[in-house]
Amino acid sequence: MKFEIIPLALKKIAQRRIPVEWVEQALNFPDQIVEGYEGHQVAQKVYDIGNKKMLLRVVFELTESKRVVVTAYLTSQIERYWRKG
Repeated sequence: MKFEIIPLALKKIAQRRIPVEWVEQALNFPDQIVEGYEGHQVAQKVYDIGNKKMLLRVVFELTESKRVVVTAYLTSQIERYWRKG
């Protein structure tokens, strides 16, 4: 499915030094998709950065024709966000 990254999200992704390719990988090949707030969905993918595992969370809205990315960020708190089962 196609995706679009809104301008504010692009700005935040650049500020956070997250490669856009990682966002694309998380959307196309997520390790997990969980429900977010206000009808958003969150694609999650774990990356090894240096000696540390980090979770990339890509928050998006699902429309009929595409996924619209509203933000993305990296966190070390994998256990907090990972849904088991």
